[in-house]
Amino acid sequence: MKMNELQLKPETPTQPGMATPVAIIGAGDIFPAYAAGLAQFGTLRLVGVADARPEAAAAQAQALGLPALSVDELLAGEAQIVINLTPPQAHRAVGEAVLKAGKHLYTEKPLAGSFADGAELMELATALGLRIGCAPDTFLGGAGQLARSLVDAGQLGRIVAGQATMMERGPDDWHPNPGFFYRPGAGPLMDMGVYYLTQLVQLLGPITRVKGMAHTSWPIRQIPRGPRQGESIQVETPTHLVAGLEFEQGAFITLSTSFDVWKHKSSHLELYGERGSLVLPDPNQFGGVLESCEADGDWQAHAPQSFTGRHRGLGVADMAEALRSGRQHRANGEMALHVLEAMDAVLRAAEKNAPVSLRTRCARPDPVNPGFAEALQFKSSPKQEQRA
Repeated sequence: MKMNELQLKPETPTQPGMATPVAIIGAGDIFPAYAAGLAQFGTLRLVGVADARPEAAAAQAQALGLPALSVDELLAGEAQIVINLTPPQAHRAVGEAVLKAGKHLYTEKPLAGSFADGAELMELATALGLRIGCAPDTFLGGAGQLARSLVDAGQLGRIVAGQATMMERGPDDWHPNPGFFYRPGAGPLMDMGVYYLTQLVQLLGPITRVKGMAHTSWPIRQIPRGPRQGESIQVETPTHLVAGLEFEQGAFITLSTSFDVWKHKSSHLELYGERGSLVLPDPNQFGGVLESCEADGDWQAHAPQSFTGRHRGLGVADMAEALRSGRQHRANGEMALHVLEAMDAVLRAAEKNAPVSLRTRCARPDPVNPGFAEALQFKSSPKQEQRA
């Protein structure tokens, strides 16, 4: 089954020339991916970048021909949506500044460094009548939406169980400043598990209760290469976690996240239904091939045809279009807060060795409908659509 076989209401195309001005706070390693992704959508116009390190903002701005601004200048400028690409520990403070400046906020994942901070951000946005969007937006890609169409069409029957696995060695040997990955608000669950949980929530709906086990294999890690080779990192958050997730619709999913594993052969994400199973590709990517089987039948491959490349900022484009049309944007703050609470609850469940029930709920975001790319004035190219 393909997505276009479902009877979905088409998106409304945006009129040419209606480009929403957006700006970015945070000129670190993820900035180029966002800048390239935002440029794919004719409905967005990047108008400036700021960073606490003016030299970092100046370097990124010069490469793209953008203004390098102070944070105050950016918040006083024309941007309607401000994208926060700072480290997780700064998400609440930067997010509050953006909202208090009267701007809509779109933040890199997770929503905040803790559930309490995320809830405060959402309360502030509601009080001010502003919106929050939050990465990851990869679930809007071709793979996530094709999986959504298969699940919603009932091809697998009711989903009863599943497993998700994100295990790697960690960012020590490739990131120029890996220390923050090992502080509270990061770690493998908050930094990478968020992709898996977001994908699961968009497919199955909200989580009601979690169980957790957590472990730190090495309290001190040494950077093996790069400009900081030989420096030590004090590990302040668990680096290997296993969670049991109970979903409101009845499924029980196990999730493993780790920065302590060299290699493994587990699938990224598998769902088991009453009538069949589904294997999904890496939810940190927009594309990838899916496999499904019904009962004891053979595995069938499913290859998405659109949004399969590198499209960071797709959620921003959807948010801008939603602001114009008055609908809810898909990578929204309510879902991000629910996912953040689930991660926070896994950590608490592991610490207290007891299940933790979640307080928040969220609606599944609407699936991507026909005309989505047209509505966002997506500028597709073979290079952009190259499978990850």
